[in-house]
Amino acid sequence: MAEVVIVGSEDEAGELAAGAMLELIRRRPDTVLGLATGSTPLSTYRALARRIGEDGLDVSRVRGFALDEYVGLPAGHPESYRQVITREVVEPLGLTPSLVHVPNGDPETIRTAAEAYDDAITAAGGVDLQILGIGRTGHIGFNEPGSSLASRTRVKTLTEQTRADNARFFDSPDDVPMHCVTQGIGTILQARHLVLLAFGEGKADAVAAAVEGPVSASQPGSAVQLHPHATVIVDEGAAAKLEHADYYRYVFANKPAWQGI
Repeated sequence: MAEVVIVGSEDEAGELAAGAMLELIRRRPDTVLGLATGSTPLSTYRALARRIGEDGLDVSRVRGFALDEYVGLPAGHPESYRQVITREVVEPLGLTPSLVHVPNGDPETIRTAAEAYDDAITAAGGVDLQILGIGRTGHIGFNEPGSSLASRTRVKTLTEQTRADNARFFDSPDDVPMHCVTQGIGTILQARHLVLLAFGEGKADAVAAAVEGPVSASQPGSAVQLHPHATVIVDEGAAAKLEHADYYRYVFANKPAWQGI
């Protein structure tokens, strides 16, 4: 099963995840990072940017692949994930823009965009560490309930709940695109290390289903149970419905420090 780490705050979670990413970059300067968007990973990106600056670490060869992209947003739209990744990851961390990839959501080329993206990940040698969030519907990436656990990168239709959750980033709920290109669950599971972050009581049901429930396409997040190296970092709110929370705290408190996460 996944390792579950319960922390006191988003900032503490960010420090843990950033530490794992930093260690990877030190060992392998051309590390491939899997990049999530949304508010959940922001504390991780802030911590990583600060620690890169403090260490004077060269990240010019670090590569990245975003989880997903909306279909049909105009080029340069501030809420396209290309722009979000540039604004929240590439620029603060000092990454080389040409080495950070986002699926192509252009409707003109959408029929080949998904396969091309999977091919690019394979050509890069695969993702070393994939940052994930989880939606209230249980989705990871934009793999909504019912997504095949073997799915590859593809075009998906977003649920009304996901569109409503993302409406805060747009001028109007009607402006949230209906479709996206997302890495599939099978694609995500090929990353060598998964780090899933979740904060707040609103995510408690999804976290409990992902970590302790049955593995099911109805709960896409439960796919982390199939991965040999998955770390789930949650705050007390998101951990509120975990049956074995005390055990997870005990295990992490007594874990050898050299093992990291």
